[in-house]
Formats: sequence, structure tokens, C-alpha cells
Amino acid sequence: MQPSGGPNQDKPATLKDLLNPEILNKLKEQSEQLKTDEAKRKEEERKQAEHARKAEEKRLEQDFSHLLENSKMDWRKFK
Repeated sequence: MQPSGGPNQDKPATLKDLLNPEILNKLKEQSEQLKTDEAKRKEEERKQAEHARKAEEKRLEQDFSHLLENSKMDWRKFK
């Protein structure tokens, strides 16, 4: 007969079971830090894109040909 070691005896050992809990905690912290850094990077990219869009919009507001092309005025109304 084999001695029963509990519920883990039937399942193979996982990496989580084999790792030192301290190392596991460090890996979890590193994972959270990477997620936070990625969120900050995406927010920064979004802000830069928004800033570039506003700058382009402001430049186009100063461009007479752009304003003329996008004008809603109809010359027939002002005859």
C-alpha cells in the first residue's frame, strides 16, 4: 500500500508548489508593477495623441484654404 499524502498526492506538483513563497511574492509584485507601468505608458500615449490632434486642429483653424473648403456657407443664400 502507498501512504496517502493528501489531495496533492494525486496531482503533479505545479511550479507554484515548487517555488519559494518569497520568490512567488516577488514575481507577483513584479507582475503588478509591469501592469501599472503599461497602464501609465498607454495613458501617456493617449495624451500625446490628443495633444497632437489639438495642435493639428489649431493649425487647420489658421489655414484659410481648409476653412474655405469646410465652410458650411452656401453662396446661393447670399445673392
